[in-house]
Amino acid sequence: MHASHHPTRRTALLGSLGLLALPASSAVALAAADAVWPTASAVPGGVVRLPLGPANQRPLAQIAGSDGSAIPLLVLGDAIAWTALVGIALSTPPGPAQIALPLDGGGVRQLAYQVAPKQYAQQQLRVAPGTVDLSPQDEARYTREHAHLAEVMATFSPPPSVALRMAVPVPGRRSSSFGLRRVFNGQARNPHSGMDIAAATGTPVRAPLPGTVIDVGDYFFNGNTVWLDHGGGLLGMFCHLSAVDVQPGDVLRTGQRLGAVGATGRVTGPHLHWSVMLNRAMVDPALFLDA
Repeated sequence: MHASHHPTRRTALLGSLGLLALPASSAVALAAADAVWPTASAVPGGVVRLPLGPANQRPLAQIAGSDGSAIPLLVLGDAIAWTALVGIALSTPPGPAQIALPLDGGGVRQLAYQVAPKQYAQQQLRVAPGTVDLSPQDEARYTREHAHLAEVMATFSPPPSVALRMAVPVPGRRSSSFGLRRVFNGQARNPHSGMDIAAATGTPVRAPLPGTVIDVGDYFFNGNTVWLDHGGGLLGMFCHLSAVDVQPGDVLRTGQRLGAVGATGRVTGPHLHWSVMLNRAMVDPALFLDA
């Protein structure tokens, strides 16, 4: 048989099920069922999916950090087709970018992609003055916490074996969207690097994907916080909790309670701040949700 006549693995499967000739409505439903997460969005704060082709073993893929270090990337797939998932930091300028694929015999293959511009909205917030203009003591505390969290964010474990479609960790109104340029008491600060979900204090917060608890703490800005490692450099951060029900080392399944909504840290009211990190870049959690 000529190569052009070889069915794809997916076509062969559909043919064996008698599904090749589908009415339009069924075809749409099938396409939706075949969707993948995260949704590709090659903008600052988004995720790009880069096909790596076939290989007998999972390829290594890396991206350069701000300090020039090589940060490992999440690579998913199988011997027929591998894909690198690249989280794009909010600070990334639009334009050309690349990842590196170290080769077995030495050397590196470069794979290029383009980052498109995106303009995020701006939000004015009023908070307690002491949480904007920090005292020397609070500044020292923040510096200590920042150094510790840099180690947490560098976590890289074996890639996840489940689909990356996430469950919403708490029901509620999304009160502040990812990427907002935030101005606290008239002073510009870093863009909002997560999704805020408004809910009453005490509402259970649940794991959106299976994961291992890698950090629990009470932080100056984030209050009571839990970090989950979903695998392959995909991490979740859950902030401002009123209660924490887990400890480092706990392994959670999707939907398992990890804490409860609260108003600890720098907040204007009870809500969950949920961040998703991929290769040490905060990315939009909505890309991992079905709605």
